[in-house]
Amino acid sequence: MEVPTSYLLLLLFGCLTGMTTVFFGFGGGFVTVPVVYGFWNVTGHSDAGAMHVAVATSSAVMVVNSALAALAQWRQGRIRREYVWPLVAFVLAGAVAGSLAATRIGDSALRVLFAAYLLVTIADSLLRKGFLSVPRTREPRPLSHPAKTLGGIAIGSVAACLGVGGSVMTVPLLRRRGLPMAEATAMANPLSVPVAVVGAVVYALAAPALHAQGGRIGYIDLPACAALLGGSLPTIALARRATACVPDRVHSVAYVTLLVTVLLVLLVMGA
Repeated sequence: MEVPTSYLLLLLFGCLTGMTTVFFGFGGGFVTVPVVYGFWNVTGHSDAGAMHVAVATSSAVMVVNSALAALAQWRQGRIRREYVWPLVAFVLAGAVAGSLAATRIGDSALRVLFAAYLLVTIADSLLRKGFLSVPRTREPRPLSHPAKTLGGIAIGSVAACLGVGGSVMTVPLLRRRGLPMAEATAMANPLSVPVAVVGAVVYALAAPALHAQGGRIGYIDLPACAALLGGSLPTIALARRATACVPDRVHSVAYVTLLVTVLLVLLVMGA
């Protein structure tokens, strides 16, 4: 595959990351990581820490995607302060630890952890009650103190380590507190911003040997990042009002379906 064609595909996948940011609060991470991992291998860099580059580039993309989506969701009144603060502060603390840990994990181990994380999340969403459907009569419940503190640190650590933002832990958490999918996914975006910022900074500084290579800062692939954002940003602007039109049950099922799809793609590429 020629490099220009590869970047065109990244642009198209960027549109998909924009959709997942708006509809699922992913910030693009669960799409971006396997896409950049495949791109890095296809363009002849399979010996240069493809998984670390994928996680790092995903983090950089999420900084912009999550911040833009969070701003749009805030303007639409979907961000509820009592669920975001102080959870976001503990997510930030966990993100520092998770990002530093990821730079010390081998590429193969990081890929296995990413796949295992997806598998556990899918099983949890399907087997435990309270995610696929929430009774309309149920009033949303506040987060407990342990969920805000220890839960926030765990979310930040895992999300930053794997470059996926916090959505796959925060959405089920908020969902089981009785929030509709539209609100739970909306609040995943501001909670993903500190994870993305910390991860991008740590990965930019973690591989000084790569600074001399054109188009990269540390592990972050800048051309790939630009191509993905070129597709995601206009998509976020166009899709931000569409979430209210999606039925809650359809929204939750689509969330799990996307996770299953990403897991299968990652397993096929790693085979």
